[in-house]
Amino acid sequence: MSSSRGRIVVAMSGGVDSSVAAALLVRAGFDVAGVTMRFRPCGEGVDPGSCCGIDGVATAKKVADRLGFSHEVFQVGLEFEDRVLRPSWDEYAAGRTPNPCVRCNREIKFDLLAEYARLLDADHIATGHYARIDLGGDGRPILRRGVDVSKDQTYFLFDIGLEGLQRAVFPVGHLSKPEVRAEARALGLASADRPDSQDACLAHEAGFAEALRISVNGTALPGLLKDRDGKVLGRHEGIHRFTIGQRQGTGVALGQRAWVSSIDATDGTVVLTTDPKDLLTSALKASMTTWLSTRFVGPTRCDVQVRYRSPAVPALVTPVDGEGCRVAFDRPVRAVAPGQAVVFYDGDVVLGGGRIDQSL
Repeated sequence: MSSSRGRIVVAMSGGVDSSVAAALLVRAGFDVAGVTMRFRPCGEGVDPGSCCGIDGVATAKKVADRLGFSHEVFQVGLEFEDRVLRPSWDEYAAGRTPNPCVRCNREIKFDLLAEYARLLDADHIATGHYARIDLGGDGRPILRRGVDVSKDQTYFLFDIGLEGLQRAVFPVGHLSKPEVRAEARALGLASADRPDSQDACLAHEAGFAEALRISVNGTALPGLLKDRDGKVLGRHEGIHRFTIGQRQGTGVALGQRAWVSSIDATDGTVVLTTDPKDLLTSALKASMTTWLSTRFVGPTRCDVQVRYRSPAVPALVTPVDGEGCRVAFDRPVRAVAPGQAVVFYDGDVVLGGGRIDQSL
């Protein structure tokens, strides 16, 4: 990071990560402008600590006052619903498992917020993501995993593309979470001991998918629960409540472990299996790819990650028609869920990613 004292907008949730990101930029000499995006309206029953409540806004304002920079609230509710929530529900309704955080980063934090930043005469946007950006010899930005592997968030960031990376700054990417909290405490920031948020923008006792359905007034597709031989095991209230590899919350007790192995959006059938081998796949097809590297002119070997918390595994990635790819794994991968992100790595460098369409 430079100390050129250029103006930079910091997306502030009120959490400790974005607060310390802002503090580091102030220390480096930047002209910081804090912005809290209000995704959802406040109302009865809303968790005050979520991004829908006022607690995050109030904490972000306290941090800004403490560090001596301006703070504004940016209302993005309509855009959030149109660009993130409704497309995510469409994925659930089609029997897939979406990744709203990937879409939100692209559509809201590094697209819509960039437009707002320009109104504030700022060319760059900083967030509290655990990721790093370097410049390659050709001047292209290189996205790298955060130093704290347990908190690395590059899986959610590949889709902001090269243009988004050119205006992105990740000040805490070189720190561990304990170091971030220690920094916040040393500075006396109000967010120092604030808990991390989990799906904070939507909450429901039945989970994120049901909260999303309620939010967008979606229609659930109920159906039958069957075993892999077609025997009916029970009924369910909607395919959006299931994802490939899910074990808990299936609504039936078989006397042994069982996992969701397939979801049929045509008739609502959800198949359960007691054999974990049924969850293994050797290849997948992906679409909506975003390439951050020029390496993918043909079949390319790299490491591939199919879920946020799953390890990356070696594979051969072959581009198809420029907008998709086929991934062949060196060893079978468990619970590949259509709709989720698939991200390509070379060590800690992100090469690109896409949306899983089909396991093969």
